[in-house]
This record gives sequence, structure tokens and C-alpha cells, in this order.
Amino acid sequence: MEQKKIVVLGGGISGYGSAILAKNAGYATFLSDAGRIADRYKAKLDEFGVEYEEGGHTMERILAADEVVKSPGIPEKAAVVKALRAQGTPIISEIEFAGRFTDGARTICITGSNGKTTTTSLIYKILCDAGYNVALGGNIGESFAYSVATGDYDWYVLELSSFQLDGMYDFRADIAVLMNITPDHLDRYDYCFQNYIDSKMRIIRNQHGRSAFIYSADDPVIAEQLPKYDLNMRQLPFAAKTVVASGDGDAFLYNDGTFTATYGRRSVAIDTAKMKIKGLHNAYDAMAASLAALAAGVDAKQVRRSVESFGGVEHRLEVVKECDKVLWINDSKATNVDSVWYALESMTRPTVWIAGGTDKGNDYAPLMDFAREKVHTLICMGVDNQKLIDSFTGTIPTIRDTHSLDEAMTAAREAAREGDVVLLSPACASFDLFRNYEARGEEFKQWVNENVK
Repeated sequence: MEQKKIVVLGGGISGYGSAILAKNAGYATFLSDAGRIADRYKAKLDEFGVEYEEGGHTMERILAADEVVKSPGIPEKAAVVKALRAQGTPIISEIEFAGRFTDGARTICITGSNGKTTTTSLIYKILCDAGYNVALGGNIGESFAYSVATGDYDWYVLELSSFQLDGMYDFRADIAVLMNITPDHLDRYDYCFQNYIDSKMRIIRNQHGRSAFIYSADDPVIAEQLPKYDLNMRQLPFAAKTVVASGDGDAFLYNDGTFTATYGRRSVAIDTAKMKIKGLHNAYDAMAASLAALAAGVDAKQVRRSVESFGGVEHRLEVVKECDKVLWINDSKATNVDSVWYALESMTRPTVWIAGGTDKGNDYAPLMDFAREKVHTLICMGVDNQKLIDSFTGTIPTIRDTHSLDEAMTAAREAAREGDVVLLSPACASFDLFRNYEARGEEFKQWVNENVK
């Protein structure tokens, strides 16, 4: 019997893991990347004997595949994807592919426009602290496929982007977490918000009566979408503004800053004042994580201990330094308007705000009230800042147009006064000036540490 041919498109963290899993599973495997593959991934591909190419696609070989695993960064409009679609070749995501080989392990899958990295990291911490045999993957940590290929885990905690969900068909999340849905990545969805919404809602695809669905009852978009679906799974809403009640369980944040999360007969009460991570957005994240952990069987006392001791995620409202009574905060992960809304909402000092990058179809209107109330200087950092400048002229007193990190940081240092905060919270993708949001955050921190003394 002839080996099934699997082609993996993209040689990043998702692609190399998928290729190694395919090779281990006995498929005739070929990985193709139009760009350059990082040396560390090439070393792994060589170690497992995976054939690959970089710097271009051998179309004849790709079009001969029985199935293609597409990395999430490759858009549908790419010529190679169009050619595969035209001939009807099945194209799936790493999540769909790896899910075939989990061998009875259970999955907790987290998506949303904002908060998913913090929530995913917190769920993983709770399960680790509770002694679970658990792997972290998806859009964070190691590749899900690589963990499946090289480990033997009972649980997988997976952060899933809309792009990863797009290629998901038969995969089922045992516990699905939907944090919120706000406009993001519209450049990849024909500038149609509903297309993006439909991708996010795929998180509940294939769920059944023994599955759990955790979602924000405060999110108006989710509320509008739910009636469209046949929800036969256990529903666990969380909220701070909407009165919630579910026979399966729920979580609610009270005015005194405490929240109670309940699943079945088990319940945990947590005082957000005792948490290391602050702000309404982190309260939402903690409620969702607590529900997920309870649904996974973690003891309530352990949930409370882990939530209170969790220190947050790098590049998400990360305090870098306070010097001369000016606080510098790295929020490079805020790549959309809603993330910045939560960042500005949590600011308690006059703010110098650094924003800009590759615009993804942003509407800055939701930020106007906070910008007017809290921001005295906007530092625009990008190749083309005109949309930001036009949007906030008349709302923020001082706006600076800069085109490099050093220029932006120098301007921010000049603008900052005693008692201020300098907040890097870009609202945009990083690709005009940086490799990714992590690189942007690292360069911000490095500049602060070297120049703010």
C-alpha cells in the first residue's frame, strides 16, 4: 500500500512540529517554506529525517499531496494555497492534524481577540501546580504537534488563533474557552467582521454533552451569536456586568472585587485584591481559568492558590522599570484596539502612549474616551502613522510622528513627566519595523534598561 503523502506548508514552530509528527506517524512527508527556515527548526527536521525545502515552493510536489497541513501565518490568498484549493486538495491546520494522534488525552482550548495568552498560561499553571501531566501549546509555548509527536501527555492546554481554528474540522475541544470577540485581523477576513466571528465560533465545533463551553456573558458579540448554535454541551458563562446563571456552573465578579467560580457542586471564591495581576481584564482571565480548571477536576483550594500566585505574561502590561517617578510598561502584545482599551482602562497615572505599526483595519473610536481622559502625549511608531495621527488629532494634546524604536523612545523620554507612565501598547501588528511583537517588546525593554537611569 502506497504511503499517504503529507505536505506541510511553512517551516515555523507550527510547521516543523507538524512535519515531525507526520514523519513519526509513517507518512511520506515534505515541508516547504517560501522563506527561510530558522536554523533550530532545520536541526530538528534533520534529526527526525524530514525532507524540506526553503526559499520557494516546488509546486509539482506540493500539488501531488494527499493532504496539506498549512501553517497559520500563510493566508488564503497565497498562490500556493489557491492552487491547492483549485484542485480540491484537503488543507487542514496543525491543530486538526495533531488532534488525530492525542490517544485519548483531553484538551482545553482557549481563543478570543484578547486575554487568551494570559488565560492559557494561567490554566496551564493551575494544572501544573495540581500535578497534572500537561503540555502547553498552540499559539503559545511548544508546537502542539511536536508535543504529541515527542511526549505522552494526559492534558493539552492550547491557545488557538482564528487562523488555527479555520483549518479545524473534526477536532473537538473537551473544554472550550471563548474570552471575547472584537474586530481583529480583518485584513485576513476580507475586512468582514462576521467572517472573523465565524472563525472564533469554531472553538465549539463538534462539542457534545460531556464537553464544557466557557464564555464571556458580558461580550455582546458572543451573546448575539449563541442563538445561532445548537448548544448541547455544558455551558459555563463568566461575567462582571451581566447577571449569569447556569445549571452547569458559572463565575461572577462582585462589586467588592471578589469572584466566585462554580462548576457542578464545586466552587471557589477569589479576592482579586490578592492576585498579582490587576485590572478588569485580568479578573475576566482569572474567572475563565478558574472555571476551566474546575471543569478539569482541579481542587478548589489549589485553584485559588495558583490564581493568587500567578505573575502574568511577558509583553502583556509588563512593568519594566520605574525611574525618576516615571513607570515604563511593555504591552507589546496589545496588537489590536480592544487590547489597548483594557491597557488604558487600567492606567492610573497620566500616560505617554506609544502606538503604531501595521494597521489591521483598526477603528480607534472605542479608545477616544480613555485617550482624552488619560493620555497627554501619543508617540506614533511606524512606517506610516497617518491613520493614527488623523484619528487622535484634537483628542490627545501632543502627537509625535516617529519611524524607529530609538526615535520613539527618545520622544517618549522627553515627554514623560514625574508621576507619568510610558505605555507601549501598539494596537497594531509589528511587522513594519519588527520581526514580531516579542521582538518589539524585547527591544523596548532593552532600550529602557540601557537608557533610563
